[in-house]
Amino acid sequence: MNNQHILILGSGHLAYRVKKLALTKGYKTNSISKEAFQLKDTDSSTFDSIVKVLQNTDLSTLSMAYLLDDSDEFNLQLTIVLMSLCKNLRITASLFNENIATHLSAGHPNLLILNPAKIAAPAFVEALGQPVIHQLNYPVVNPIKQKENFKIDSLINILLSSFLLLITLATLYFHFAENLSFLDALYFVVVTISTVGYGDINLLNASAVSKVIGILLILSSTIFIWMIFSLTIDRVIKKRVQLSLGRKKYTYSNHIILCGLGRLGHFIAAELIKRGEKIVIIESNEASADVDYFRNLGADVYIGNARLPRVLQDVGVAQAQAVIAVVNDDFANLEIGLNARSFQPNLRLILRIFDESMAQKIKETLDIHLTLSMSALADDKFLNTIG
Repeated sequence: MNNQHILILGSGHLAYRVKKLALTKGYKTNSISKEAFQLKDTDSSTFDSIVKVLQNTDLSTLSMAYLLDDSDEFNLQLTIVLMSLCKNLRITASLFNENIATHLSAGHPNLLILNPAKIAAPAFVEALGQPVIHQLNYPVVNPIKQKENFKIDSLINILLSSFLLLITLATLYFHFAENLSFLDALYFVVVTISTVGYGDINLLNASAVSKVIGILLILSSTIFIWMIFSLTIDRVIKKRVQLSLGRKKYTYSNHIILCGLGRLGHFIAAELIKRGEKIVIIESNEASADVDYFRNLGADVYIGNARLPRVLQDVGVAQAQAVIAVVNDDFANLEIGLNARSFQPNLRLILRIFDESMAQKIKETLDIHLTLSMSALADDKFLNTIG
C-alpha cells in the first residue's frame, strides 16, 4: 500500500479515471464529488459551502489534492478555497482556460495547472499514422440520398416563363389589334412594363379593350417584376450566407475532416495545421470564437451538423484521408464515423469515446479501432505530478 494520501475533488470522466488509476497504484485515495458541495442553505456563499465540506478532511495529511471536475468554474472555485485554507498543500488542477493559469500559479507556489485537452490532442493526431487492418463483419450500406429543396428555383423559373409568355401574348395582341409592326408592338410592350413612358406610341386613340389590356399589362408586369426581383435577391443573399458559413462543395482529396471545434478539437486542429495538413473543420456553433481563429490560419470551417450525410458529402468525405470526430457525445461521434464509412468503407476513423467498455464493443463489432478517450490519455499525466 502506498503511504501517500491524495484527495480527488470533482465529478466527470477525468476524476473517475484518476481515482481508478490511483487505487490501482496503491495510493490512499479519498474523493468528494461535485454533488457534495451543492448549496443547501440559500444564505450560505459558495466559498463557505466548500469550506464546510472540506472541514471533514485533514488537509495536512495530504500529499496532493486533485481538482478534476469537468467544469472550469468549479475547479477555479476549489482552487481559490484550497489556496486560502492550506498554503503548503500541493494542488494539481484541471483547467481548459489556460489564460488564467499563470495568475493562479503566481498566487500559490505549489499549484500545478494542466489542460487535459492539450495533453490528449497529440494522441489523436498520431493516430493518423497508426497501422489499421480493416476486417468489416458486415456489408457497408450506401448513404441515404437526401432530397434537395428546389422550390425557390422552380418558382423563379415559373415566374420567368410566365412573364415571357405575357410579353409574347401582349406583343401579338397589339400587333393585330393596333396594326403595329412586330418590332413596334414589342417596343411598346417593353416600354409599358418598364413604366418608361416615352409617349411616342400610346393608347390615347385606341379601343377600350386595348386600354384595358394596357392597364392589365402594367399591373401584372409590376407584380411579376417585383416577385422575380425579390426571389433573386433572396437567393443571392442566402447563397452568400451559406458561403460565409463555409457551406459549399469541397473538392479536396487526401484531406482530414475534423468534427467538433470544442476544447479538444481546438488543440487537434492547431496541431494538424502546424504539421501542414489540409483540414476541413465541421462545427455546429457558428458563434464559436475558434471559427474565425482557424479560418484566419487557413483552415476551412463548415458550419453544420456533422451527423448529417449531406454535410459529410459536402466536405468531401469520399476523398478524405481520415475523419476525426471529437464532439462531446460518444454516440454522436459513432454516428459520424458510421455515416462517413458509408461513403468510403476503408476510411480511417478516429473517434473520441469516453466509455471504455463501449469503445471495446465498437472495436469488436464495427471495426473502428481508433477510439480514444481524452480523460484516459490524460489521467496518467495528472497522477504522475505527485512524484
